[in-house]
Amino acid sequence: MKEAHTIIIGASISGLACAASLQKENVDYIIIEKQNQVAVPWRNHYERLHLHTNKRISSLPFKKFGKQIPQYPSRLEVIDYLDDYRAAFNINPLFNTEAVSINRRDNFWITETTNGTFKSKYLVMATGVFYTPKIISFEGMETFTGKILHSSQYKSGKDYKGQSVLVVGFGNSACEIAIDLYEQGASVCMSVRSPVNVIPRELLGIPILELSILLNRLPPRLADIVSSPLIRWSIGDLNKLGLQKMSYGPLEQVRKDGRAPVLDIGTIQHIRKGHIRVFNGIDHILGNLVYFKNGEKEKIDAIIAGIGYETNFIEMPNVDKKRVDDLRVSVDHQKNFGDDGLYFCGFWISPTGQIREISLDARKIAKDIARKER
Repeated sequence: MKEAHTIIIGASISGLACAASLQKENVDYIIIEKQNQVAVPWRNHYERLHLHTNKRISSLPFKKFGKQIPQYPSRLEVIDYLDDYRAAFNINPLFNTEAVSINRRDNFWITETTNGTFKSKYLVMATGVFYTPKIISFEGMETFTGKILHSSQYKSGKDYKGQSVLVVGFGNSACEIAIDLYEQGASVCMSVRSPVNVIPRELLGIPILELSILLNRLPPRLADIVSSPLIRWSIGDLNKLGLQKMSYGPLEQVRKDGRAPVLDIGTIQHIRKGHIRVFNGIDHILGNLVYFKNGEKEKIDAIIAGIGYETNFIEMPNVDKKRVDDLRVSVDHQKNFGDDGLYFCGFWISPTGQIREISLDARKIAKDIARKER
């Protein structure tokens, strides 16, 4: 059994942020990663992907994006930034090392991996909860004559030029994929079954999340009331576009549901211009025809299912799963962990930007571990 002071599991954004923050606090650590390089999720995303949050609030601790990088960095620019971040802090993960089970024993955390067993006083879970794609299930999908894939498998709209493509869902990835498909020459429609909140990426030239940081000081419902007129002025009436507006606002959505609203990067304008058509939820599929709940039907060549991910947990027999679920929606999430040396970074959906929240959490975790060791 290998002994370590602190183990970090995962070497993407959360793990790198925690490693650098622990270094600043002079805390020894080992970081393990099941893949053979850092930031693998970013390397596997679709080609068009950009950060939906501005770079000022999307940098990791102690290192900003370069001045030459645009306001909303591309996927490749984020990968370069993370590679530079690793080099700048000399972070050297144990690659090809996957955690398979975690137990609490004699006041230590025992982490069994594919590369040996580790015993540590502190353990930082930095894997994130969105890893396993949800299973695609539509009535009659076995009869479909085209391709059906999860959005995690999607790479580029150039593969669908000239085809009629249905994007299922209306999250941030689904909306950007729909734009990419249209820009690459596909005929695009979206199936949206649930009410949504849509907010502009910018208001009067100011990134919306910069304003959210200010509004976050207010109770969510009050903050939504304050911001509602500006959002409606910018986005317009969603009902006229075939979308249903949620009964509560975007900040309350984050707090109540643990899900982020859609940051509009142009999808709404494409819908308004008829470039992207909106349909109801899918009722069933028959051959190359997709039938929707309201009785409409459409001939479709390919379906991209932007239906999200299952909550992902390594087997942790001594940790209640509900404890981690609570972290994702708790206002005082930082108060809910650490007493037994177990920390979670990147598990909480924030109304002020996920990467910003990861950076704040990483520094808090490092300071808390350092404080306990004094």
